[in-house]
Amino acid sequence: MKDNEKRFTLPMLEAPRTMRIRFQKTGNLQYISHLDLQRTFSRILVRAGLPLWYTKGFNPHIKMVFGMPLPVGSESECEMLDVRIEREMSAEEMMERLNAEVTDELRVLAVYPAERKFAEVAFAEYDYTIRTERADEALAEKISDTLQAPLTVLRRTKSGEKETDIQPMIRSAAVTLDGDAIRIHAVLSAGEGNYLNPELLITALRAKTGILSSDLTKESYRILRRRVLLADGVTEFH
Repeated sequence: MKDNEKRFTLPMLEAPRTMRIRFQKTGNLQYISHLDLQRTFSRILVRAGLPLWYTKGFNPHIKMVFGMPLPVGSESECEMLDVRIEREMSAEEMMERLNAEVTDELRVLAVYPAERKFAEVAFAEYDYTIRTERADEALAEKISDTLQAPLTVLRRTKSGEKETDIQPMIRSAAVTLDGDAIRIHAVLSAGEGNYLNPELLITALRAKTGILSSDLTKESYRILRRRVLLADGVTEFH
C-alpha cells in the first residue's frame, strides 16, 4: 500500500476535527503573496496524504483558514493555518508528513488541535533589523524618540487611504544598537479592524529620520514576526 493511501484505512472521526498548523515563512518566501501561499499549501496538503475533509457540493475543496496574513517582504516564525481532517491521524504524523513536502523556508513547527479562534489575536511581536553605515547611538536614540511621538503615515483603510497617527497602535518598542545594525523589538496592534501593517513602521521612520532612503546596497532592513499575542499583549496565542 502506498504511504499516501494509508489515510483511507484510518478510522473515521465522529465529526471533522480542526487541526492548526504553525509554520515559518522565511528567506525568499517572504516575497510570495498570500494567494500564492494558499495555492502552495493546497498542493502540499494533498501530497502529504493527510485525511483531509473536503467541502461538499459540485466543487469540493479543502477548507483552509489562515491566521493573520503576512505582508509581502516580511518573514515569520508564527504563521498558522487551520485545516479539517475526517480520519484519525496523530499530530506528530501530520507534522512529519508535511515537513517531508516542504523546504526549510516553509518548515512546519507544530501541529495541534485548534482551540482558540483567530479573532482572539490582538497583537503581534516583531523584530526589525536595520543595517546602515550611519548606525550609532545617536541614530538609535533618534529612532527610539520617534517611536514615542506621533507618527502620521498614509494608511489604507476600508474607506480608502487616509493620514493616520499609528503611534497609538504601537504597544511597545525597544531600540538597541548592535554593531552596524539597529534592532527594534516591537509589539503592534494586530486585531480585527485594528491591524497595523509592520511595514508602516519603516515607512514612518524613513520619513522622520531619513533611514533607508539612500542607496539600498548600503542600507537594508528585515522584518520578522516572532509571536502573535492575546489581548493582554503578553500571552502567546496558539
